[in-house]
Amino acid sequence: MPKPLRVLEVRDERPQCPSARPDMPGSALLGVFQEQDGRGLLAYLDRPAPVTEELLELARPLSPTQLFRFSAPCVGNGCQHFDGENCRLAKKIAQRLETAVDVVPECTLRSVCRWRLQEGDAACLRCPMILTESYGATAASEALRVAANPATPV
Repeated sequence: MPKPLRVLEVRDERPQCPSARPDMPGSALLGVFQEQDGRGLLAYLDRPAPVTEELLELARPLSPTQLFRFSAPCVGNGCQHFDGENCRLAKKIAQRLETAVDVVPECTLRSVCRWRLQEGDAACLRCPMILTESYGATAASEALRVAANPATPV
């Protein structure tokens, strides 16, 4: 597993979505997806980086969500994965996917992370492999594609 680049500092106490889009209000860079031992894992930043045009341009020719993971305040019912009470994506990730790491990664987003608040360490052990969009050698597994589909039942 890639070592954290630094320890993330989060000041917003609202539940945070750890797999947000960069254009969401309050979004910040959570980490950079890196290939290690033939698989992609997230290297977490020590503090949120602001989303700027310059940051988004660094991903070219890829989409920013193919290289970076962003966090943002959970939008609750404004999200296709939210069922009115819980994040169905977090539940499916925790229940259906193999773990990505053996030890919960260092990430202080954890204290306000929607996935962790809901699913505990089960979500954290899978979180490093989650990428909003995947491509090529790091393409999502079939299990991840099914879990990420909002139409897939929990």
